Amino acid sequence: MSFKRQVDRLPIVPADAAERHVVCHFCIVGCGYKAYTWPARREGGRAASQNKFGQDLGVQQGAESPAWYPASMYNLVKQNGQDVHLVLKPDADCVVNSGLGSIRGARMAELSYSAERGTQRQRLTDPLVWRYGQLQPTSWDDALSLVADVTARVIAEQGDDGLVVSAFDHGGAGGGYENTWATGKLYFGALKVKNIRIHNRPAYNSEVHATRDMGVGELNNCYEDAELADTLFVVGANPLETQTNYFLNHWIPNLRGMTDDKKASAFNGERSEPSRIIIVDPRRTVTLSACEFEAGPDRVLHLAIQSGTDLALFNGLLTYIAERGWIDRPFIAASTEDFETARAESRLSLAETAAITGVPEAALIKAAAWIARPKAGGARRRTMFAYEKGLIWGNDNYRTNAALVNLALATGNVGRPGGGCVRLGGHQEGYVRPDYPGSRPAVYVDKLLMEGGGGVHHVWGCDHYKTTLNAMAFKRAYKRRTDIVKDAINGVAYGDRKALVDVIVEAIHRGGLFAVDVDIVPSKIGEAAHVILPAATAGEMNLTSMNGERRMRLSERYMDPPGQARPDCLIAAGLAQAMARSFTALGLGARAKAFEGFDWASEEDAFLDGYHRHAKGGQHVTYAALRALGTNGFQEPAVGVEAGRIVGTKRLYADGKFDRPNGRAQFLGTPWRGLQAAGKAEQKAKFAYLINNGRANHIWQSAYLDQASALVSDRTPYPYVELHPDDLAELGAAAGDLVEIHNDSGSTQAMAYPTPTARRKEAFMVFGQPLGVQGNVVSGGVNELLIPNYKQTWADIRRIATPGAPVAHVSFKSFHIPPASV
Repeated sequence: MSFKRQVDRLPIVPADAAERHVVCHFCIVGCGYKAYTWPARREGGRAASQNKFGQDLGVQQGAESPAWYPASMYNLVKQNGQDVHLVLKPDADCVVNSGLGSIRGARMAELSYSAERGTQRQRLTDPLVWRYGQLQPTSWDDALSLVADVTARVIAEQGDDGLVVSAFDHGGAGGGYENTWATGKLYFGALKVKNIRIHNRPAYNSEVHATRDMGVGELNNCYEDAELADTLFVVGANPLETQTNYFLNHWIPNLRGMTDDKKASAFNGERSEPSRIIIVDPRRTVTLSACEFEAGPDRVLHLAIQSGTDLALFNGLLTYIAERGWIDRPFIAASTEDFETARAESRLSLAETAAITGVPEAALIKAAAWIARPKAGGARRRTMFAYEKGLIWGNDNYRTNAALVNLALATGNVGRPGGGCVRLGGHQEGYVRPDYPGSRPAVYVDKLLMEGGGGVHHVWGCDHYKTTLNAMAFKRAYKRRTDIVKDAINGVAYGDRKALVDVIVEAIHRGGLFAVDVDIVPSKIGEAAHVILPAATAGEMNLTSMNGERRMRLSERYMDPPGQARPDCLIAAGLAQAMARSFTALGLGARAKAFEGFDWASEEDAFLDGYHRHAKGGQHVTYAALRALGTNGFQEPAVGVEAGRIVGTKRLYADGKFDRPNGRAQFLGTPWRGLQAAGKAEQKAKFAYLINNGRANHIWQSAYLDQASALVSDRTPYPYVELHPDDLAELGAAAGDLVEIHNDSGSTQAMAYPTPTARRKEAFMVFGQPLGVQGNVVSGGVNELLIPNYKQTWADIRRIATPGAPVAHVSFKSFHIPPASV
């Protein structure tokens, strides 16, 4: 590898350095960190009294020295306009990560904006407007007034449906309770926008409608349950890559037998057996390899199903378990309803299940026993069910999700220690908004935009060009519509505001679309925008989120945002105030009054306005209370205060009461119906390769920060596609060659990465990458609730070229430990 960090020494953190609590803003795990800042041009000393960690640095330090930090955890940033040193170190006292740092979180410092050290100089720093044929910097007042004037005119003509919105609904990064409340109050409160979608799917909906309909919230257990489980059952997920420190700090100790004493204490001496893990995935993953290495192959079961057959697998397991009497009848009777009806509708024999899934009957029997066969002495087995995008974005989403929850409920593994049926998650959560004013199913926003609907599009932290299905068709339609408006703007002097707004509105009448993009970095969809508004991100504002066990923390501001960038909540407040002025100017005073209540001076004002109003137990939660709890925070919902500290909820449904009016969880019938999204079966029959997709450990989500990271671009100059070496040979391609993936929906490219553990004719692409958009070859297929099926996609592949120098230094050693070496 050629990557080098150009840092020859790092400063000693002085004893008087400011210390702040920080939560990693990348994945859902939310590891705890501490930020240390102090003025530039000075540092601490070697004596224990002269450095923050009280260590004698005049002697050789041990491997676990608290005084050590690598170059990735250091930067030189602005704080209150002054240059300061920044060190971001994992917090050893945080129960989430216990001092561990992933390749993402442990680089938060070097991924921060620094004019002095040249990191993340891609960041947006000033509002931009389209004038004179290009994007030009301007003031906030100018940019917001233009957005408001055009938006108000279109709403006055078309009603609220004239405005289309795309918005994040997550925590961490640019999300958090502050920002989701602000955008929600703006678009669902002041406006009644129905034409709205979420950052990674084309409509405003839940990815887990079924589990919520059944009365089971999707984040219902705690990370400790992964340490207490007898069996871990994971489907459609790759936690070593995507929830790294949850896996390393809570799953692996259990598989190593390191939590046996904790189990004995928690379960009053209940007999413990060696822990096991079942991994359901069409391909071998690094998670599978790590589990085999740590636990031994005899305690790891890989169910390598045919893609999209998860529902049949769950139904077959439930049928077999129920026939053996391994269900929890007292729990079913006391806390659920409709079990027998759902069981009958979902019935599949082992032979039928094996034929559909491709999993041998013997493996199905072993899986059922590991999940539910009582332990020696008769105690019920404790199984934690965990799932993510492989299920969520897969075939027949609603019923598949329900079938997994059926299995967890039937075995009594919801609400008890060592159990849970939970999604593993992508981002952290940070969601408080008024209710969506539309219907269910919601509006298919991307289709609406492609067909000419709406006149104004507000985009908040989303990039449809990289993360939508049928992406090539969307890009063509979107560019055509936004170009109509750009051409119109080019024909008038920008300073004549009335004339400018008039030509924009007239262009909208001709099918144009006025686009506003709020983001922290330039995005692909932002290239089509007419106004770009620069946002602050975590570390540049105070931000609250909860992680995958509902652990809520305050991540404190430790640096200035770049240039004029602002927190999203304050951008929303400024836009609301500008909208009030615009409606007033149009003589629509009643509409203007709807924008009252946005007079926030800080992100804390926005937080208190939303969280206290909408979050259960929110009246107990303030920034001061959260600051006192540090990186451990509390687990939502808050239930009270004891000794001045917020008391939370360790796991949901411990009392056997669920989120339905009668308090009972509902089983749902989940008959197997084959591939359900329109055109999927025909595509599978026509094209040779399954194009699976997912995340990679070292590339965060859509690579929005990694595009300017030398570490990542050096390792993966192009997004890769994993292929079996025999498939590559058949294609006449070699490691590092660019190959084209193509089908009737579109085409894209990737760097060929030989992977001996891959199945023949099954490829794996990194999702949402700017230089190789997997969504280009995903058809428009969604389920009945408009959840996208990104996973079941088939295409053909051909070699394009050898890129030469960009890949000459890249190691193509397999990411995966082959089974024979375990």
